[in-house]
Amino acid sequence: MKESLASSIQTENFYFLHWSCQDAAMWIESLGFPQYKKCFTENFISGRKLIHVNCSNLPKLGITDFNHMKVICGHVRELLGITETPWSQSIVDPPQDVRALYLEQKSPTGAKADRLTYQQFTSSLQH
Repeated sequence: MKESLASSIQTENFYFLHWSCQDAAMWIESLGFPQYKKCFTENFISGRKLIHVNCSNLPKLGITDFNHMKVICGHVRELLGITETPWSQSIVDPPQDVRALYLEQKSPTGAKADRLTYQQFTSSLQH
């Protein structure tokens, strides 16, 4: 069962990584928050930057309604396919799932991030 899950993640399409700021803004609007489109475009939140969208960073973007923040963060995690860090984990160095670690590596722009594939990333973790 673990092998089939791993192979499905490896072949999964990370389509949102190709989203422009306008695409991400349209996505936030589709969630029912058209008032935050400008926050996303003015802060250059593209699909690659969605990994950094969390309740700690949303106020820096101008999104301060706590209920909106919870909904947006839930949808971001769902879109990215990542899990929440359990509260029982240490806050000093909470473990992240492999997919979240990969998305953090893909978030910068540039040739190195562009070339990195999920399979290469998971291979490097095993070594």
